[in-house]
Amino acid sequence: MIRTPIIAFLGHVNSGKTTLQDFIRKTAIVKSEAGEITQSIGASLVPDVIIKNLCGDLLNQLKIDLKIPGLLMIDTPGHAAFVSLRKRGGTLADLAVLVVDINEGLMPQTLEAIEILKRFKTPFLIAANKLDTLNGWKPGENLLQNIPKQEKSVQDKLDTLLYSLVTKLAELELNADRYDRVDDYTKALAIVPCSAKTGEGIPELLVMAAGLSQRFLGKKLEYSEDAPAKGTILEVKKERGLGMTLDTIIYDGVLSKEDELVIGGIDEPIVTKVKALFEPKKLLELSNSTKFQQVDQVVAATGVKIAALGIENVSAGMPLLAVKKNLEETKALVQKEIAEMAIELDITGVIAKADTLGSLEALVKLLKEHGIKVKKAAIGEITRKDVSDAVTNIQTDPLSAAVIGFNVNAPSITTIGVQIITGDVIYTLIDRLQEWQKKEKTKLESSAVKKITKPCKLMLLKGYIFRQSNPAIVGTEILMGTLQTGAELMKDGTVVTIVKEIQEEKENVTEARKGKQVAVAYEKIIIGRQLNEGDTLYSFITDKDYRKLKELKQYLTDDEKEALREIAAIMRKQNPLWGV
Repeated sequence: MIRTPIIAFLGHVNSGKTTLQDFIRKTAIVKSEAGEITQSIGASLVPDVIIKNLCGDLLNQLKIDLKIPGLLMIDTPGHAAFVSLRKRGGTLADLAVLVVDINEGLMPQTLEAIEILKRFKTPFLIAANKLDTLNGWKPGENLLQNIPKQEKSVQDKLDTLLYSLVTKLAELELNADRYDRVDDYTKALAIVPCSAKTGEGIPELLVMAAGLSQRFLGKKLEYSEDAPAKGTILEVKKERGLGMTLDTIIYDGVLSKEDELVIGGIDEPIVTKVKALFEPKKLLELSNSTKFQQVDQVVAATGVKIAALGIENVSAGMPLLAVKKNLEETKALVQKEIAEMAIELDITGVIAKADTLGSLEALVKLLKEHGIKVKKAAIGEITRKDVSDAVTNIQTDPLSAAVIGFNVNAPSITTIGVQIITGDVIYTLIDRLQEWQKKEKTKLESSAVKKITKPCKLMLLKGYIFRQSNPAIVGTEILMGTLQTGAELMKDGTVVTIVKEIQEEKENVTEARKGKQVAVAYEKIIIGRQLNEGDTLYSFITDKDYRKLKELKQYLTDDEKEALREIAAIMRKQNPLWGV
């Protein structure tokens, strides 16, 4: 038998994703004499009779013989919900509709949605919504017949917006075109211009979703009535009079009352039994005081509310499997599925937290794709323990002293050196983390440079010997670089003295830069013996510090770099491999 394809709607905030689904639901209710749309748990089932009623002429024009039982539209309020809808081998959705505001094009959340769809290898089509907002657009029933009836300026505007969208998608290595211009749907994305306000393009969108599902999903939609139910937990809810319940999408098989269930757990599988199954009443009856009606059985693909015992610790995104024969075998299958979702951790790295297993998996995968290591990954709110774990990175790996939370809250505590970043768009989290790491790296490197003796070239001025020894005080000109107090100075590669003090205009300073003439106190020398007026000295730099300065050369001035080159040339006369 062929099951109902599962269709997920994704899109940027305000792209009209919800309005689009609402229009489909509303239209189906109006056309209810031909059948009824079912509002299942977390999804809306649009039966084949509704699709035929809404799209009959289009189905005939495109020669599509509708065989699927309908379309199950999953309500995904955000991408977090989408990545939570996992099953073994990828995402729960068979097909996705990416809703784009035709005027705005690809927005940040749209780009994130595309990356998620590509990662999970989910086929998708694009709904270019808000067609009605084009200045001068005149609504009509049939989209392709209506476009040529528009003023030329309106047609040109539509083509320009679609071309812009196609170009942006091409930059993401995705071929796309208006749906009626696509020759091969296996090689190009179909873009359907539409309006959630007037309904234009929505029949075309439904036909494309149904046609693509039927044509390309093939055996993926086949199921046996005897097969044990397979599902994914959408949400764990407490319902008055029912206790804890599981809002679940059943994507394969049949689930019945009294069936034994194995549900994935963080530590081990949870075994329970179905006490009751609930579906919402038909949309026309939603005004009734009782929202749900009890059923004895549900068939894939559908959404259902499950009442069962011992499910308090179940997390959204976990797999569910009905036991038909062997409990231990079923537990092993669920464990295997969890193991396949297992997240590989690093010895050092950031702390990652998310609200569901699917979200956590997506977050960690993206972090690693950006070269960011992850030391700990867990489901749930950010805790003080997570912050403490991040604190341990401050000394060993300060750029990893961060906690990243996707769709979770954080405690209101501030720990110096630890960055806590939370949000509901994964890409924004990554951007914010990288921005913090960049700033932190600059601070650390700048601090590291300050701890290293800076390159310097100086000359002892003739006629400015203020004291010959203990310490010698001599007028000095800085020829290149920066002279610092405490710096060792060399002549011909040999350390001859240490800078005790620097005075500029009778004021003590800690450093003097190129061009300055200052009085310098030199330790352990006598002028006329070890050093003489007119001598040129350089700061002594170890080969280890030289290599470090080469790494951090962006923090050196041009004259400091030049002084460093001269120092290297002097040192390599004695050791050709110095600083290499």
